[in-house]
Amino acid sequence: MGTVLDLYEYPELPHEIQNAKNPDIVERIHREYIEAGSEIIQTNTFSANRLRLEQFRLEDRVKELNQKGVEIARRAAGDNVYVAGSVGPTGKVLEPIGKLKLRQARDAFKEQIETLAGAGVDALILETFVSLTELDEAITAAKEATDLPIIAQKTFPEDGAILSGTFPLEVVEHLLARGVDVVGANCTVGPQRMFSIIRSMYKDGVAMSAQPAAGIPTLLNGRSIYHATPDYLATYARELLQAGVTIIGSCCGSTPAHIRAIRTVLEEFNAQPSVRVKEAPKPRQREQAAAAVPTAEADGSRSQFARNIGKKFLVTVELDIPRGLDMTPVIEGARYLHQYGIDAINVTDGARARLRMSSIAVSYAIQKQVGIEAMTHMATRDRNMIGLQAELLGAHSLGLRNILCITGDPTNIGDYPQATSVFDIDSPGLIRAIRSMNEGKDLMGNTIEGRTSFLIACAVNAMADNMDQEIEKLKKKIDAGTDIIFTQPIYDLRTLETLLNRIQRWNIPLMLGVLPLRGNKHAEFLHNEIPGMAIPREVRDRLRKAGDKAGEAGIDMATEFISKTKKMVAGAYLMPPFKKYEIVPRILDGVGIATKGEG
Repeated sequence: MGTVLDLYEYPELPHEIQNAKNPDIVERIHREYIEAGSEIIQTNTFSANRLRLEQFRLEDRVKELNQKGVEIARRAAGDNVYVAGSVGPTGKVLEPIGKLKLRQARDAFKEQIETLAGAGVDALILETFVSLTELDEAITAAKEATDLPIIAQKTFPEDGAILSGTFPLEVVEHLLARGVDVVGANCTVGPQRMFSIIRSMYKDGVAMSAQPAAGIPTLLNGRSIYHATPDYLATYARELLQAGVTIIGSCCGSTPAHIRAIRTVLEEFNAQPSVRVKEAPKPRQREQAAAAVPTAEADGSRSQFARNIGKKFLVTVELDIPRGLDMTPVIEGARYLHQYGIDAINVTDGARARLRMSSIAVSYAIQKQVGIEAMTHMATRDRNMIGLQAELLGAHSLGLRNILCITGDPTNIGDYPQATSVFDIDSPGLIRAIRSMNEGKDLMGNTIEGRTSFLIACAVNAMADNMDQEIEKLKKKIDAGTDIIFTQPIYDLRTLETLLNRIQRWNIPLMLGVLPLRGNKHAEFLHNEIPGMAIPREVRDRLRKAGDKAGEAGIDMATEFISKTKKMVAGAYLMPPFKKYEIVPRILDGVGIATKGEG
């Protein structure tokens, strides 16, 4: 429907708005597909759920657009063609990866499905679902709303390992357990890849559907152009039928001409009933495929920092990342600290939304040139879900093993306030992505043909304005798979004790954030101008009274604080101000942690 609406110069999004604006055009397109040989047509309602329509400020028209979509399709279908109510995904990322709650998605699906069913569709087609979790919510909503037949179609990435493996069959078994009537795949891949998926999905006695796209599109003047011809699609339609497909069609990029070609093949196929169905992968192959994925622990690739947790008092130091290309000060700082036995260097990722070199590039340079491990910060602000996972794979291939997951500051406070803040996912979503990779899968559950071995770190602010909210956020991070927690700077024992009491139920190691203060002005600046920072009055008073020796007082307070708390935490996360890295060994010597010349 979208393809032909675009061809007819009705490109306005969402395409469902044409149900109200140009119902005659929508009906004409339905009739063209019916004349080409379609026995089932899909309502023009793919994006007509509340959450998707919100993007166009049309959420108050859910009922109208769905009802009109069914009415138009029914007029075109008459008594001889089935009408399937088309239901697509929400377009949002669901929890626990994203912020959309499962219940919200289910309610949106139910609202749409109740309208479709009430308007008189013959069946429901849940299509183009990347996330199996989201498809589950749509199925649940459908079963709560109606007893109509359900066609459930997942879309698969164009990935040889996935298409030739057993994941498609596992999806089929999952969907059958949910009680759907037809299982299948649509969109994303062209006819040749779709054949590989369906062959892997085949299960004896199961009604299957397949709707491949007309190849992979190119973008021309903002429009997707598809290149698979009707004859080419028809060739693989024959293969799909031989693979056991019950319902066959096509998806993005297909026109009535493609359906006409498929219909011709279908009629020829039905005239030859003794076609042998291809077999699906045997369970033994599935077991072998699973066994071939190495575990992170088995290959010994976990970081030294990860292996030392609980065995020694760990120390990491955050270095200032300068603007531009010259990372010499960073390398020199890391080399200086390495000789004092520091366990890892914290490398920030565009902190305060300021332009700095990639944290992955800097971390790799530190590890390669100095030989000390990095604790690489990664923010979800700048990259979408694809980019984040691509960066993680790249980081792992470069030997980086420690990732501190942060959401990141919005771009409007930084160097480029007009830049886009992505935030596809937040820090719990990033943690879950890394945990999935450590288990050999991406965020959508697709194999990555191996397992990463990242240590997953997260942050907590022990002096947040709303600590109940902060602890709830931390719970989400821990539930997602956090291995160790790094705190924002803390300056008094009571604050640390309160935090430890609130997190003791999780038994997660904690790295204590310590930022030595240079003087009273520094303390007042942090306290009054930096969000999330709170410097106790007694600390600021002590610095003010110290006068010219305030810098020494700041070092003394940091030393005293670590001495009091080192048996309570897993280690210290030091943030020396203004590149004053020389204060680090002074502090650690003061508490008996490091010895000069180590490393």
